[in-house]
Amino acid sequence: MTILLGATSLLFILLLAGMPIGFAIGASGAIGLFLTGGWDAMNSVLSTSPYTAVASFSLGAIPMFIFMGEMVSHGGVTDELFETTSAWTGRLPGGLGIATVISGAAFGAISGSSTAGAATLAPTTIPQLVKNGYSRKLANGLVATVGTLAMMIPPSIALILYGLLAEKSIGKLLIAGIIPGLILSVALCLTLLLIIRRDGSLVTKGHKYSFAEKLKALSTTWSYFILFLIVFGTIYLGAATPTEAAAIGAFGTVVLNGLRKRLSRKILVAALTETASITAMISMMLVGAYIFGYFLVLNGVTQDLTQFITGLGWNRYLILILFGVLYLVLGAFMDQVAILTLTVPLVVPIITGLGFDPIWFGVMVILFAEIGMITPPFGMNVFVVARCTNQPAASVFAGVWPFVGALLVVAVILSAFPSIVLWLPHFM
Repeated sequence: MTILLGATSLLFILLLAGMPIGFAIGASGAIGLFLTGGWDAMNSVLSTSPYTAVASFSLGAIPMFIFMGEMVSHGGVTDELFETTSAWTGRLPGGLGIATVISGAAFGAISGSSTAGAATLAPTTIPQLVKNGYSRKLANGLVATVGTLAMMIPPSIALILYGLLAEKSIGKLLIAGIIPGLILSVALCLTLLLIIRRDGSLVTKGHKYSFAEKLKALSTTWSYFILFLIVFGTIYLGAATPTEAAAIGAFGTVVLNGLRKRLSRKILVAALTETASITAMISMMLVGAYIFGYFLVLNGVTQDLTQFITGLGWNRYLILILFGVLYLVLGAFMDQVAILTLTVPLVVPIITGLGFDPIWFGVMVILFAEIGMITPPFGMNVFVVARCTNQPAASVFAGVWPFVGALLVVAVILSAFPSIVLWLPHFM
């Protein structure tokens, strides 16, 4: 127990000192292995874990989905998504806000990164929203929240990482995120409409588009929707693994950008560079988690913790609520990838032992992480939007609270009715 407390304390000291999460986890795990089993135990794990942790066929889906999103982002598709959805929803009260939600969900269906979604949407949508009468607080809060949809809607990098850490089906996890992602999108639209109804002065009357203008706007983005259907249709039907489907998506975005004359050396290099950077970060986190996981197994921590919690005799839903609060708190202080790396190997065995479905729980973890991305003090999406708009982070935080409430309502609904999450994966 002393060694465990020492290694855990060292981990948090290294994190507070600013060491990257992957190196901090790996270093504390290595020292814990040395104190537990000596040099031979530490050397044995360190000599094999860097390869073992990342030598997974499933892990290949991450860089290809990241590359897919980068190609779309650098190709300027986000602007076209917003213009297309605005043409179809613009005449409705709050139509531009609804268009922001839909275009954010559509971008999330191609990118898989919440921070990328917020950073890409903010420069395009917020000026348009403000120009059409939306208060800056409402516009900032809406875009910061919409960016989080990419964490739930496939190809969610967070869901893939959860599947790797929990050793669960990545295909089922990705498909399980579709319906909750749609529910979240509807919840954000309804929340926006309620805000507008309470104070109609926030928004000016929408612009009416002719049917010809709507079709013309749709003609610029329909090919990317078809690509999305192909990628996740092959996963759902079992025709391709997530990694194979990711390869189709990555190749498809290159082809589409090329056909639309948006494939240059500059765009390709920028997409590849960003993909390599993000993949290296995630890979290092997986290596660190693998080392620390060995330390926990060697000390029997996972088994002891599972037995302790299940032996308390508490109602399993009370334990689930406690885990939900834990993820909300962690989400306010840490990046979602770091949260998953630190907690999933410990928490999933407990949840499975309590009789909860690990696929459903994975979706819930991602939902709680979404909420953490927009809550103080370190809601990452809020700071991304603040940087992109040159606004104080406090003003962005002030605008997200109604949407935080909407996400919490969805969390309660999905907790009460797990079948909503598991329905689509059940038919795979």
